[in-house]
Amino acid sequence: MKLIIYTLFAALSLLSCNSTSSQIEVTAAMQWDTVNGVSAGTLVRLDTTHTKGEVSARPLDVWLPSTYDGKRKHAVLYMYDAQMLFDANSTWNRQEWRVDEIMDSLILAKTVLPTIVVALHNGGIQRNFEYFPQKPFHTLRMQFSDSTMAAIASQYGSDTAFPVKSDAYLRYMVDIVKPLIDTTFHVYSDKSATAVAGSSMGGLMSLYAIGEYPEVFGTALCMSTHWPGGFSPNDEIPNAFQAYIAKYITPDRIGKIYFDYGTETLDGMYEPFQNQVNEVLDSNGFILGKNWITEKYPGAAHDEKSWAKRLHVPFTFAFKRQR
Repeated sequence: MKLIIYTLFAALSLLSCNSTSSQIEVTAAMQWDTVNGVSAGTLVRLDTTHTKGEVSARPLDVWLPSTYDGKRKHAVLYMYDAQMLFDANSTWNRQEWRVDEIMDSLILAKTVLPTIVVALHNGGIQRNFEYFPQKPFHTLRMQFSDSTMAAIASQYGSDTAFPVKSDAYLRYMVDIVKPLIDTTFHVYSDKSATAVAGSSMGGLMSLYAIGEYPEVFGTALCMSTHWPGGFSPNDEIPNAFQAYIAKYITPDRIGKIYFDYGTETLDGMYEPFQNQVNEVLDSNGFILGKNWITEKYPGAAHDEKSWAKRLHVPFTFAFKRQR
């Protein structure tokens, strides 16, 4: 059912009594759908009309915990691959991250701060081109990068590659989505209460988001980070990412960063590259267990079921509640 956001959130007591007139004007103009398929909390969806600029039109999803009542501000987690996060009945592989159940249970147990999840839809066939970090990409040899992008496009059923648009995607997140979230929902807007998360190419994008916008995102959660970049083992792309990390992912710029990986299927490629990244982080001055974590999960595969089983770990790292 289509709802006006102001009406919806007034009914749920989501707007505080001291909302400014400008905030009310923004919310009153936004139309959202409630989305079925979540087991805990509420999922609402904004249609494609909010999308502007270089990123193709797509909806925007926001998950609200069952305790969301507007009486206190919430932290915000931005997550990639919205299509896979909540409902296995609607995903291509009948798997899901179980974000709603896991985050809601952590909030109810007072393990983490009250948090909303902003679920960012990927561009389908253009996903890998939106999620390939652009600065490292531009350091690759042209012949190598062209062949890599062609191979990625072929895997997605396209005869031609798309331009890499991760910088445009980040601008969409920071310039369009975040102001919309900050003025519509009862949330903290500062970096200490703002995190970004994803897996595989989404792990790369979480790393890139905090590297490019450390004043916006205080924590990056990078699960099963796809260091090879493409579908073939190589050293050139991991080396480019390590050089980027050495320059941009430093304790003076970054709040906290989390990495993990499994040992099965595609994750079986990652350990040597992750170990190299760990060395760079250590050299940069990160302290393991404090502002940086890397976890290995033996037997875990590269899929949503595996990520769901350990999702409580990065969620707690990002938003642990001090009792």
